[in-house]
Amino acid sequence: MVHHFIEDVTHFDSKFFDTLKYILFRPGYLSTQYLLGKRASYLNPIRMYLFTSAVFFLIFSFQKPEELINIQGEDRNITSKDRQEFLNDFQKDLTEDPEDIVARQKIALLKDTTRPITFKEIFQDRIYYKSDGKNYSSIAEYDSIQNALPKEKRDGWLDKMAKRKGIEFNKKYKGNFREGLSDFLEALLHKLPYLLFISLPFLALILKLIYIRRKTYYYTDHIIFTLHHYIFSFILFLVVFGVGAFINWTGWEFLRFLIFLLFIWWCVYLFLAMKNFYRQGYIKTFFKFLLLNILGGLVILILFVIFLFFSIFQF
Repeated sequence: MVHHFIEDVTHFDSKFFDTLKYILFRPGYLSTQYLLGKRASYLNPIRMYLFTSAVFFLIFSFQKPEELINIQGEDRNITSKDRQEFLNDFQKDLTEDPEDIVARQKIALLKDTTRPITFKEIFQDRIYYKSDGKNYSSIAEYDSIQNALPKEKRDGWLDKMAKRKGIEFNKKYKGNFREGLSDFLEALLHKLPYLLFISLPFLALILKLIYIRRKTYYYTDHIIFTLHHYIFSFILFLVVFGVGAFINWTGWEFLRFLIFLLFIWWCVYLFLAMKNFYRQGYIKTFFKFLLLNILGGLVILILFVIFLFFSIFQF
């Protein structure tokens, strides 16, 4: 991947720009040309995929996790109802553990009605993970209590893993949920390229099943079509990042409609690419377009859950 990236950066030629032109403005054209064997005039789709994905994830890596998600809406002020609910929670924590210093500090903060309180102030330094109504100080303590229980009352493998991870999280971040979640999101985002790469053959398989009656299309043809769509998607989202950065720099919020239009074009582009490449009518293509999005979205969701599970396990 590094080799192809450096080679493509240092050896730009007309092939790259011709390929880019057709990728952006002629949906399905390059996939059709590849199917017809007219490949010499265009950049190899695998090479272009590697190059565009490398550029995309390089830019994407500069996005901070807290900028991609507003954790807990922490800058908002709590309402009077929130204040009372949090007060009840912390008083309950203090009843269970009279030595809970954080709970005492939060109770004093919440009882001071002379100033507003943000969610950030509430969640900062708070212990988020509790197991069986208890804050375990270490995994050894948790294991010791578990071993003392009858076998039928012990936690299962999944519960045990989750609780151990919660204890490790508390010990590492000392209740600083925001910092911990930010680190976890960063680790998860680093796995996104792998998720998209693994999803590619699955989406091609869905296309193969959707167009199973089209015997002239082999699985590799669907792979090439999917590669071209991914390349277009990477380029489009780079433009979205650029528009977002420009809006943040200038403060011209009215330009956000451009991002909306780009997402609309992303959907329209896929529909037109399917129609042009598979050469079916608008109605058939539309229903297959919907089916592809439903099944493809389900595959992405399943893969995301799997990656989320392994990210938690490795965190």
